Amino acid sequence: MLRSIPLKYKIGLLLFFALLSFLFWQRYWVEYLYQQAKGGLDVAFNTRPLQEVLKDKNVPDSLKKRILFIGEVRRFAIDSLGLQDNPDVYQTLYDQNGKPLVHLLTVAKRYEMEAVMFDFPLVSYFIGSFTYKGFFDSTTAYQEQKIWQAKGYDTDMGEGIAYSTLGWLPEPILSNMLYYSDGKLANLIIHEMTHGTIFVKNNHETSENLANFIGEYGAKRFLAHKYGSNSTQMNRFKESKIFRDKYVKHLNRGTLKLDSLYKSFLGKKLPELRKDSLKYALIEEIELSKDSLYKNLEHLPRTKINRKDLPNNAYFVGFKTYHSKQNEFESIFQKQFKGNFEQFLKFMQKKYNQ
Repeated sequence: MLRSIPLKYKIGLLLFFALLSFLFWQRYWVEYLYQQAKGGLDVAFNTRPLQEVLKDKNVPDSLKKRILFIGEVRRFAIDSLGLQDNPDVYQTLYDQNGKPLVHLLTVAKRYEMEAVMFDFPLVSYFIGSFTYKGFFDSTTAYQEQKIWQAKGYDTDMGEGIAYSTLGWLPEPILSNMLYYSDGKLANLIIHEMTHGTIFVKNNHETSENLANFIGEYGAKRFLAHKYGSNSTQMNRFKESKIFRDKYVKHLNRGTLKLDSLYKSFLGKKLPELRKDSLKYALIEEIELSKDSLYKNLEHLPRTKINRKDLPNNAYFVGFKTYHSKQNEFESIFQKQFKGNFEQFLKFMQKKYNQ
C-alpha cells in the first residue's frame, strides 16, 4: 500500500511525524512558550494608547502627569543620549491592577556563585541565555520553583518592574511605574531603552550592569536638564545614589565572601549540614551588618533576622547579575572616554551589537 503513495506525500508524512516527535520531546518547552505567548498577547490586547488615556476624564491628573513625564524621559534619552528611537516603546499603558505582571525565577547551586542558565529552544539562538526564567502565570512560576527546590537547588522569586521585549515588540508603560519617584522612574525608562539599543547576547550579567550604569547616568543628566543641578529632585537622587552605592558595595563584598567560602569546600568531604551551617552563618552576618549602612539615617528600621527568612544563594547570584560590574563601566567611561558619553555609547554598540 505504501508503494502506491506518491513520494512527495511520503516525505510529507515523514516530516509530519518528525514534527510530532519533536513537539512531544520538547513538550515542556512547547507548553512554556505557549503560556508566554498567551501572556504576551494578553498584554498586547489589553493596553490603551496614551492619547486615549490622556483624554480619559476618569484618569487622575496626577497619573497623566507621570505619563507625560515618561514621554519627556524617552525623548531626552533619544535626543540627548543617543538611545534607539523605537516608535513602539512606551506609547501605550497596561493596567496591572496593582499586581505583578511577570514573575522571575532565579536558580543557583547551593554552593556555587553562579546562576543556572536558561536556554529557550529556537528563541535562544536570537537572544541567548538568561540567568532567570520569566512567567506570566504565578501558579506555574511557583510550581517550577518547587521542582528546582526538590532537586536541591537554591531559588529566589522576584517580580519584573518593567516589560521588555528588547525592542522586538511594542512595550507598554506598566501602571505600577507611575508611582515611582522622578529619579527612579527616569532611571528605569533609560535602563530599559538601553536594552533596546545595546544587546549583549549570552552575557546577561554584562547586559544588566551596562543598562544599570547608563540608566543612572542618564537619569542624573535628565534631572539636571529638567529641574536644575541643585534642585530638590536632583538632590534626592544624589542622596539615594549615595546610599544605593553603599548598599551595592556591601552586598558585592558579601557575594565575594560567599564565593570564597564555597571554594573552600572544594576537595573537602564536609557534610551538607556543616556546609549549610557555615553558609547561613555568613549570610546572617552579611544581613546584620547592613545596619552600618544606615548611619545618620536613624529614622529607618533596623534589620531584624529570622533564620527561616534569610536569603539564599540564588538571591546573591541574582544581585550579582545586576550589580557586579557597574563600577567597571564607570571606569571605562571616565578613564577611556574622559566622560564623553557619545563616544562611550558608540563603542559599546560596536562591541556588543554584532
